[in-house]
Amino acid sequence: MAAPRVEVDGGIMEGGGQILRVSTALSCLLGLTLRVQKIRAGRSTPGLRPQHLSGLEMIRDLCDGQLEGAEIGSTEIMFTPEKIKGGIHTADTKTAGSVCLLMQVSMPCVLFAASPSELRLKGGTNAEMAPQIDYTAMVFKPIVEKFGFTFNCDIKMRGYYPKGGGEVIVRMSPVKQLNPINLTDRGSVTKIYGRAFVAGVLPFKVAKDMAAAAVRCIRKEIRDLYVNIQPVQEPKDQAFGNGNGIIIIAETSTGCLFAGSSLGKRGVNADRVGIEAAEMLLSNLRHGGAVDEYLQDQLIIFMALATGISKIKTGPVTLHTQTAIHFAEQLAKAKFTVKKSEDEEDASKDTYIIECQGIGMTNPNL
Repeated sequence: MAAPRVEVDGGIMEGGGQILRVSTALSCLLGLTLRVQKIRAGRSTPGLRPQHLSGLEMIRDLCDGQLEGAEIGSTEIMFTPEKIKGGIHTADTKTAGSVCLLMQVSMPCVLFAASPSELRLKGGTNAEMAPQIDYTAMVFKPIVEKFGFTFNCDIKMRGYYPKGGGEVIVRMSPVKQLNPINLTDRGSVTKIYGRAFVAGVLPFKVAKDMAAAAVRCIRKEIRDLYVNIQPVQEPKDQAFGNGNGIIIIAETSTGCLFAGSSLGKRGVNADRVGIEAAEMLLSNLRHGGAVDEYLQDQLIIFMALATGISKIKTGPVTLHTQTAIHFAEQLAKAKFTVKKSEDEEDASKDTYIIECQGIGMTNPNL
């Protein structure tokens, strides 16, 4: 019996790589033959880039599937999944393409594999337009594990734009099913910490300047908390190329985590980088949600697969999140509702509750 087929328009809504990641992962999990057209139609260089291609090839290998039309610049692919298997899988963007985005597409799949998996992901660990690996390890990991699984994320080598060359090894065991989550009680901020790093030829002073500027910026708004941002010189044997950046995390009394981060670019002074990360963190703390703007869309696929009703409280719902919901509804038939929070303290804020009745995916192999 042939697998049911789904057609996806890769040019709508977010119009980028995220549509590809969400729809490929769901097609792999649900055994749907997938055709995606107009891939990244909204981007300045449409079609598949190296990181999207390496992600697709990895999913194909994870399930011994078939992939047609997958080459750099291609705007249409066809993917036919088979059974998801564990074991060792490698994906290499051969560029500074983000390892965190490779993780986003593969992680939901290997949770429903037949045996434990080791994913060797190569590319950029701290890249623009994607979560930094520190965000994945310090914010995404502890929150996503509330769905009832654990994973280990081993940063072997950091890699920066434009060379890449980073490597992260992710190990995880499959689960029978995912539990729903409820992230609606934000609590109060109890600590703020982070790391400001330099790698390669950049002087350590740059890390200290980023950290100091960030602390000054946060102090203007939050006076009563000690802000602990560690300046770090990345060891030569653990970083490929030159780079600098900062990530700052706020933790609350109920275990919610928020972050602000920024990467250095040529010609941008260190203070500016620190301030940008601090302002991003502060704006995420102002909206009253229990997850920050970068976590909301990453949780959608897990909410869709979980058993039962999941709820998260967010600030303004991002286009990435709306896109993830759209495809989770189209492919997985999960039911989402997004409505303004009715809590009194949220009345003056842009705060929303995203609720999902998950499909209760169960692992056929366990």
